[in-house]
Amino acid sequence: MKINVIGVPLNLGCDRVGVERAPNHLRERGLMQIIRNNGHRAFDLGNLYVPPVSEADKFTRGKGLKYLDAIVEVNNNLAELVYDTLRGSAFPLVIGGDHSLGLGSASGVGKCFDDFGIIWLDAHGDINTSETSPSGNIHGMPLSALMGMGSEELVNIYSPGNKVNPQNVFLVGTRSLDEGESDLIRREQLSVYTMETIRLKGVGFVAEDIKRKLKERKIRNIHFSIDVDSIDPRFAPGTGTRVSEGLMPDEFKSFVDQMLSTNLVKSLDLVELNPDLDVNEQTSSLCLQIIDYITSRL
Repeated sequence: MKINVIGVPLNLGCDRVGVERAPNHLRERGLMQIIRNNGHRAFDLGNLYVPPVSEADKFTRGKGLKYLDAIVEVNNNLAELVYDTLRGSAFPLVIGGDHSLGLGSASGVGKCFDDFGIIWLDAHGDINTSETSPSGNIHGMPLSALMGMGSEELVNIYSPGNKVNPQNVFLVGTRSLDEGESDLIRREQLSVYTMETIRLKGVGFVAEDIKRKLKERKIRNIHFSIDVDSIDPRFAPGTGTRVSEGLMPDEFKSFVDQMLSTNLVKSLDLVELNPDLDVNEQTSSLCLQIIDYITSRL
């Protein structure tokens, strides 16, 4: 398989330094060779340009959306690069950077495939809007915008309107939701598999239920967006919004394996590694293991 690695050194969505270092940090520790060792033709497309914005200007476009213009620019460029990668019959592997980049990667996928769904593996819902977000951090808003909800500037990234049917979105590992996010989940009847559900029924149940819905809804292509904070912070401390009681590494691998076994995953994000917050490179090593695990099964 041809795999295009796209670095997105973006920290504007989380408004915290360190996460922008992750793409180069993983490259320096053998990212590309790991992929090639699994038999793929891997190409490093480098890092997308992120416009510099002073902290004094972060609310230029309004109190509810920090660094809006720069984030929109980065995501438009990312969407085009992901779309071009898919059109060239390659697999886009997007390395973040914060999760606001999911706007661009999934928008690129949405232009290529009508019948696609999103699996969003994250401790958080990322379905706030400028009206419901307590922080104004856009990394908490990408999934709602992809479903056509929230600010017009985010909803219309790359192409006008929603990119994915809300019924084709699956949130997994969720354990920290704001009130507005919970309201949206109820209103849209989203498929959400919280850690409470996983503890009660098991990660195998969740995987089988998602596979059943993929078949029922005739979803033939999946964008898989993975936030490292989905893993319990005892094993992945190097991330900016840690939430306890997350997935064990074996549960994480089991779920990822079952999603890859569908042969529907066509693109993937790995986001929110912050080397500045890591402990003895524990999370960095885990991210490389994740990439090794995934690319060995593609």
